[in-house]
Amino acid sequence: MSILVLYASKHGSTQGIAERIAVTLTASGQRVAVRPVQDAGAIDGYDAFVIGSAVYMGHWLKPAAEFVASHRELLATRPVWLFSSGPLGTEPTDAEGRDLREASEPKETAELLAAVHPRQHRGFFGALDPSSLTLPEKALRRLPAARAIMPAGDFRDWADIEQWAKDIAEELTSGTAAGAAR
Repeated sequence: MSILVLYASKHGSTQGIAERIAVTLTASGQRVAVRPVQDAGAIDGYDAFVIGSAVYMGHWLKPAAEFVASHRELLATRPVWLFSSGPLGTEPTDAEGRDLREASEPKETAELLAAVHPRQHRGFFGALDPSSLTLPEKALRRLPAARAIMPAGDFRDWADIEQWAKDIAEELTSGTAAGAAR
């Protein structure tokens, strides 16, 4: 089975998730390529896809959303898994008790699900290194409200990410459905 793992990452956190997924899939015996969506190249030779994007201001990054839209016909005929990287922090819920992964789900989710019928869409916590921010992002982060939703740190749950990738590998080799979308 040949799998293409694609990502759109603004500051590297989502790229790190994609690379960890690729390493885990490779360790499970799969043939895997990993690259940014902008460098996807010809995709018709792949048997399955894992596509992820960072989420900013409630949306997938434009290159990832455009990639899925422009390749929806081919993707709809192959096993596809989607992931989003976005919420920051150590708490799984916000002040109102809402699950942060659900609350930060990109606005495109319904459209993406309808377009390519992925096996699963999964949200993962991201990371924020203040030194990698642009000047406008640094200025925004100085505001008290923004600082609360943009804490510095690496909040990616590597064990969860690796388990998800193992579930994908298991589903591809056995044909059994992986766990429900979260």
